[in-house]
Amino acid sequence: MESSRSKEERNKETKNINVILIIEVVGKPPEHLVETLEGMIKKMGEEKGVKILRKKINSPIPMKDRPEFFTSFAEVEIDVEEILQLAMVAMKYMPAHVEIVYPELLALTNNGWNEIFQEFLAQLHGYDEITRITQVEKKILEDQLKKLAGVMKKSDNSKPKQDN
Repeated sequence: MESSRSKEERNKETKNINVILIIEVVGKPPEHLVETLEGMIKKMGEEKGVKILRKKINSPIPMKDRPEFFTSFAEVEIDVEEILQLAMVAMKYMPAHVEIVYPELLALTNNGWNEIFQEFLAQLHGYDEITRITQVEKKILEDQLKKLAGVMKKSDNSKPKQDN
């Protein structure tokens, strides 16, 4: 059964989306966190289809369970032209919180969803590749450490013991 809506109406996607993001960072020294957040927000504003409307960076505070490290966060309000840009921002900058303020109802075509899922899956595959490489490198380092520990143990056993 064919939809009574025209193809143009069915393919109309929501544009100009207003979003509030919370971006968190952890590290040290505390002044580095503010610089990092400033840099991230600046780069975000340079992304295609993204406009920074407002930002508020909070002062770093010591972490409760690890006081040698500090944590800070920024509240950033942005406008994106399309939902795909929001998905890209979310994947690239990994905000701790995303709130779509406007519009209340979002329309997205199947092609729009396809683009979002392709970007999402590409990012996940990249992380998976990094994880696999790291696991292999960890195993190699563990094997080398065991080998070195065995050589050192043999070396210690072959030395004559001195009496005091």
